[in-house]
Amino acid sequence: MAELNTGDGGGGKGKKVRSKKSNPGVDLTAMVDLAFLLITFFMLTTSLAKKQAMELAMPDKDKKDPQPDSTTKIPEERMMTILIGKDNRILWYMGKFDAPTIPPTEAKFGKDGIRQDLLKNVALGKEYAKREGKPEQGLVVNIKASDAATFKNVVDILDEMAITHPQLYAIGDITLGEIDLLKQTGVY
Repeated sequence: MAELNTGDGGGGKGKKVRSKKSNPGVDLTAMVDLAFLLITFFMLTTSLAKKQAMELAMPDKDKKDPQPDSTTKIPEERMMTILIGKDNRILWYMGKFDAPTIPPTEAKFGKDGIRQDLLKNVALGKEYAKREGKPEQGLVVNIKASDAATFKNVVDILDEMAITHPQLYAIGDITLGEIDLLKQTGVY
């Protein structure tokens, strides 16, 4: 390394020429390289947060071209309707609203509530379909949320559908008669 002598240039007598002392330095290049390697490693090995979404097929409400054969008749023994009310309360019945095969029954959310009812009715729906000679069919569930229901309740009931695996489930519009039923039972 070259050294620059900054003396006065006169070559003075009796003076010693001292060289400037340099401060010791640490080369940080290796540490910066290691830091970038670690950052890259952790970025590539960390799983990013995935969106949690539930797939739900919704019918098209466009009624411009209704097909006469677009409705499917479902036997009452395979049709379950779940009404979601206020305060995490559920009311369900089997069959038609006017003449249910199983009268309206109140249930709660969870494994000891609506899940047990769903599992029992899924088995009954499969048994009925087997008797009718259509073993591929099963329980059809119609979910209807009132204005007093929360979004969490709708998601919870959809989770129950994913757990119990009925043949088909759908979200429908609640009728005035069903709202009156909820009011009479104190669920609305």
